Amino acid sequence: MYAEDYIESLAERGQYHFTTEAVQQAVNANGAAVRAQLRRLRERGKIATPFRTFQVIMMPEHRLMGCVPAEYFIHPLMTFLGDAYYLCLLSAAERYGAAHQRPQVTQVMVPRSRADIRCGLVHVQFITRSEVAEMPTVMLPGPRGMLHYSNPEVTALELVGHPSYGGGLDNIATVLSELTEAMDPERLLHASSINPIGWSQRLGYLLELVGADQLASVLEESVGMNAHSYIPLRRADSVTGASRSAKWKLIINADVEPDL
Repeated sequence: MYAEDYIESLAERGQYHFTTEAVQQAVNANGAAVRAQLRRLRERGKIATPFRTFQVIMMPEHRLMGCVPAEYFIHPLMTFLGDAYYLCLLSAAERYGAAHQRPQVTQVMVPRSRADIRCGLVHVQFITRSEVAEMPTVMLPGPRGMLHYSNPEVTALELVGHPSYGGGLDNIATVLSELTEAMDPERLLHASSINPIGWSQRLGYLLELVGADQLASVLEESVGMNAHSYIPLRRADSVTGASRSAKWKLIINADVEPDL
């Protein structure tokens, strides 16, 4: 058996990923021979390698991209790596119908630092958070199996917690105006309790800004009890001369203009 025969047998059984080691065992060849066969298959557009030794089988419709979409391989890849994960931030918001503009990268939260994946035109951005396993997630069907997503409430909090990954406060407010339709007050209260209080301060203010007063009110009591100091709405900007919100203990040092 050659590597190509092995790959075709996998596809016939509905499996579209494999490791270099598995090929080597299946074809009973040494590592150099197997790598040479895989290189030729890669050159022909039959497979792609999003992560060292982890290969994916290409379909004709994806060959111009040079890789299959990230949603096709993220779950088996993270299982292979032994890491908890969830699709997050704008990638999660898009799944809940709130991306506004389709994200150019797939954003994945992981518990340890990992280099981004660039496979053809596919870009996976890993964001590190040690509490990944503790965050509420939702399992949703992907093109080839189930995928973990942050739930809408964690998504909202992480967007204000990582504004540079969300396209800035204007874009985040725009996304929130659509994401609120998927959010639940009780889940938001729980998510607030397990995330930094500063995120709730900023999120409460932005929820009011986009007219989601009921959701904002869920955060108001928590902020009143647990926020012990004023923080800037936009961390990197000067606070000189900025107004203050006593309700959110927030220094309003940025004009946020959502595209509503």
